[in-house]
Amino acid sequence: MLLGIDTGGTFTDFVYYDGKSVKIHKVLSTPDMPERAILQGISELEIDLNDLRVIHGSTVATNALLEGKGARTVYITNHGLGDVLAIGRQNRRELYNLQPEPVKPPVPRELCLETGGRINAHGDIIEELTQEDIDQLGKSIDHLQPDAVAINLLYSFIDDNFEKKIAGALPESLFISCSSDIFPGQGEYERGITTWLNAYVGPLMQRYLKQVSDDIAPAKLAVMRSSGQTCLAQQAGREAVHLLLSGPAGGLSGVRFIGRKSKQQRFLTFDMGGTSTDVALIDGEIRLTSHGIIGGYPVAIPMVDMHTIGAGGGSIAVVDAGGVLQVGPESAGAVPGPACYGQGGDQATITDANLVLGRLPESTLLGGTLPLDLEKARKSLNILIQPLGLNNVNEAATGIVRVANENMAQALHMISVQRGIDPREFTLVAFGGAGGLHICALAGILGMTKAMVPVYAGVLSALGMLVAPPGRQLVKTIGMLLSEYSLDSIQNAFDELIESARSALIEEGVKVTDLCVLQSVDLCYRGQAFTLNLDWQGIESTEANFHKQHERQFGHRLDFPVELVNIRVGVIAPEIDVDLEMHNPKGPAGSQPEYETMVYGIDGLVPVWKRSKLALAQYVSGPAIIIDEVSTVFIEPGWECQLDKCGNIFLENKLANA
Repeated sequence: MLLGIDTGGTFTDFVYYDGKSVKIHKVLSTPDMPERAILQGISELEIDLNDLRVIHGSTVATNALLEGKGARTVYITNHGLGDVLAIGRQNRRELYNLQPEPVKPPVPRELCLETGGRINAHGDIIEELTQEDIDQLGKSIDHLQPDAVAINLLYSFIDDNFEKKIAGALPESLFISCSSDIFPGQGEYERGITTWLNAYVGPLMQRYLKQVSDDIAPAKLAVMRSSGQTCLAQQAGREAVHLLLSGPAGGLSGVRFIGRKSKQQRFLTFDMGGTSTDVALIDGEIRLTSHGIIGGYPVAIPMVDMHTIGAGGGSIAVVDAGGVLQVGPESAGAVPGPACYGQGGDQATITDANLVLGRLPESTLLGGTLPLDLEKARKSLNILIQPLGLNNVNEAATGIVRVANENMAQALHMISVQRGIDPREFTLVAFGGAGGLHICALAGILGMTKAMVPVYAGVLSALGMLVAPPGRQLVKTIGMLLSEYSLDSIQNAFDELIESARSALIEEGVKVTDLCVLQSVDLCYRGQAFTLNLDWQGIESTEANFHKQHERQFGHRLDFPVELVNIRVGVIAPEIDVDLEMHNPKGPAGSQPEYETMVYGIDGLVPVWKRSKLALAQYVSGPAIIIDEVSTVFIEPGWECQLDKCGNIFLENKLANA
């Protein structure tokens, strides 16, 4: 029996699979103690914890980083390098501001310790790590009383001996993070930040995961990693930096799973929850990147390649000092939530705007249980009428939705057009509780004619966690010209990583015979700072593919030697196969809508359909609204939809194809 749990900023989602059928559920999140919502949902679902595997996606690590509430962490590095994390890449957030606000360094100077134990790029020792160095570090640690320690010595990815000596001499009560374990790759700043982040959020995640594990015992707890694979909770706590995109990765896993069931594989994804919106691109497989940025910090470990903006259903609308309407990034969250939740919120949000416009029917029960208060939503929007010079709340609501749509369309533009990809060749997929309300508008802005709202759209991230396979993504820096390496030496380096990943998965009970191994390399022209990742197909074929890919992406190729920067290995178990029930309409084919409602800006009444009653061969033309217990879809005029055998809603812009 499997249970996927996605803890979001507003709702905590549950998808339960007992081997025969799927059951879904939602409860309001409890940000102060996320485990409370988890236990509440399990109790309400009446799940037997025996023989249960729970796969959890958590925002605890991400929130701790964004809110600056991580553990007190000491950073240990070589002599003269204590300011590396503060200096960073010297990028300026405001290029033309001559007097920018000073940026607070990630680690206070008093918590940066410098020591011996230095090697060069060839692994030669140029400064020994003495007993005196170790003793001095011990005294400093005793004085500073940290909760965690991050150790990042120069070129430790070549030889980690000095890092291990320091770690072995520190008190066992500390959470210790070594760069040679977390990210054994080049880039002193990126490696240092990634190692510090792991130590900064590690103690919090260890305590949280232990608490959840104890609360749900005897069920076994696994955790979704940022790469889209899972691992057991005990390992996840030691490598907490891999959990920073835990929740969003679940959504992409869910899209890939649904896509395979529906024989589709090219998607532009749009996950709109209560607090934020995540966008990504799937072309057969989930794209990974090692250049992700979270909270302004570069995170060098493999993670799903996505872009996030502060535009969710709970994003607050305000009028700035210049009289301009702004939507987000501040969110009403779960507490007090949008004004229409009736829990004390009084600021207008995107959810309030959709409710006032009629796109979100007043009778909707959010999450299947939460009633909406239209009058409180209208009252929250009243505040915006005068500052914006509008006539009524409908105009204010329309403005909020338009601003939100433009913000989200820009994010989709960044993940596609700005990378040389034509979004019109893909299907736009909307999920998250609020995604279906905006899908037609966003597709129209991007010129896309096909879209999809998957089955279980409101809890798709939880479904994605449930079907995600166990796996590991490992990297090792080579840093030499490709021509200087033999095929055997490169394959030997791959084999070392493969064996390490296999060993970790065997500890989790995964069968070796079931594992899929993916090998790739990061290449660049000699002297370049950025790399391209390509599948490994041997030296000559991979080098030829690099030239082609470089020309396709940047418009030119160079007559320079090619450098092999990193090798990467993905070792992945088979995807969990959940047998989705075939869509079985609960009414006769061609059944009538539940009722009709008014939607602002549309003449006449708009039909409201229940997804569960739509027949497979039945077309629904816009304007229309389709509802289920966890999501709402607004179909604009000119669009038409039809359900597939799994219950996914496929939409097409008939006007564009006319």
